[in-house]
Amino acid sequence: MTASPDVVAMLEDLAESDTEGLPDAENVVSPTTLEQAGVLLRHASDEKIPCLFWGGGTHQDQGYQVDPSLIITTRRLKTLIDWQAEDLTVVVEAGMRVADLNARLVERNQTAVLPESPGLATVGGAVAAAVSSWPRLRYGPIRDRMLQTRLVTGDGRVVTAGGRVVKNVTGYDIPRLVTGSYGALGLIGAVCLKLWPAPAFTATVAVEDVEHALATAYRPLAVIETTAGCRVYLGGTEADVHAQAAKLESPVSPGITWPSPLSAAHQWSLRVPPRLTIEAVQRCREEGIVDFQAAHGVGEVTLASATPDPEAVVRLRSWAETSGGSLSQTRGRLAGVDPWGAPPPSLPLQQAVKAAFDPAGVSNPGRLPGRV
Repeated sequence: MTASPDVVAMLEDLAESDTEGLPDAENVVSPTTLEQAGVLLRHASDEKIPCLFWGGGTHQDQGYQVDPSLIITTRRLKTLIDWQAEDLTVVVEAGMRVADLNARLVERNQTAVLPESPGLATVGGAVAAAVSSWPRLRYGPIRDRMLQTRLVTGDGRVVTAGGRVVKNVTGYDIPRLVTGSYGALGLIGAVCLKLWPAPAFTATVAVEDVEHALATAYRPLAVIETTAGCRVYLGGTEADVHAQAAKLESPVSPGITWPSPLSAAHQWSLRVPPRLTIEAVQRCREEGIVDFQAAHGVGEVTLASATPDPEAVVRLRSWAETSGGSLSQTRGRLAGVDPWGAPPPSLPLQQAVKAAFDPAGVSNPGRLPGRV
């Protein structure tokens, strides 16, 4: 790696000592500022050095694998920068763990609607992978709560986009653009998220008729079907929750216990138009994939299998894609089966956006569908 004395010194000063679980790379660094990350990415862009960005490592299985020479982690970028509880906004550095942010927000009965069982996931990783929590049926996906971001582009520019209020965007809506980008546009350094007040009272209702539940419940937090059955999760005032539960005509349990994360070595995200979620569950069962979690009203079914049948996965993907959806592998690798499936029709547009933010193609290169 050809580098100036300043870059060499930075690589040495910021070298990450704990590389357990990370891929092999010539250099692994943990910058303390976005400006440092900018210097490193500018050098990588000039020298055509492939880079991999690493938060908690929980979403690294998804997509095509990157063979990096430089790994940039966000382990030293984990500060809660600003929390305006009255305005329902919070600004955090990307390396802050989701679990730590959730724990802080509980102090004021607020939520960022991030995953409830995040493990080691960071906020930046959740944004990069577009991962939301179960109540996205009521509150919407994480993309809708991204107000502002600080991004270090692939060629080293430190860009602040958006603002700490709603409806402030002109031109590129970069906060939404980086959500689900898997680092293809650069390193997400900090984000401002819109918050929600946590419900005053919650309850869980076990139901047998999913369609009736969706038609009856008013703005439920979630309607989730698993191998154990289907449950409607309600939140609001105590009187409102009890009134909704009465309409569902099913047993009520106070409080919420969300489904535990699936643990099998192979997992997929099956996404379809919400109206097809019931059919998606039935097709999964017919294909012998019975370990699942279906978010009704959202259109996503998480599948898991220790010993998957590749042909069954291909058949499910074919149905999903012809129905306007997709099937992507989120954990593990299945020989002979593409992790993403067919590239989207918007592939040329995605390639153009990638080139605008990362002209040399060094940011998580080739990870997205179509190897963008």
